[in-house]
Amino acid sequence: MLDLSFSKPNEIVKQLCQRLRTERLAQQLTQAEVAARAGLGTNTVSNLEAGRNVGFENLVRIAMVLGRSKEFEGLFLPKLDSLEDVRRYEQSARRQRIKRKSSDV
Repeated sequence: MLDLSFSKPNEIVKQLCQRLRTERLAQQLTQAEVAARAGLGTNTVSNLEAGRNVGFENLVRIAMVLGRSKEFEGLFLPKLDSLEDVRRYEQSARRQRIKRKSSDV
């Protein structure tokens, strides 16, 4: 697995777009076939593979067509390494807004 922790956003996008294209080709699907199954235009699939700005929902749709939607399950899950983390997470789930720090004013 590639460590993306020190990558720039555009490098991560490039890597993920390449993986997407490789997965599509491994499944022997054309961009038009993926687009049709996802309910999208072929240009949307092409733009995503090229790293151009495409909506997140479109990415999810394409991942579903390729059978890779399970990989989103771990995205943005809370990191709960201690009881204090659990307590803070439970409190934040109830709160709707983040309080401003005095230095932000």
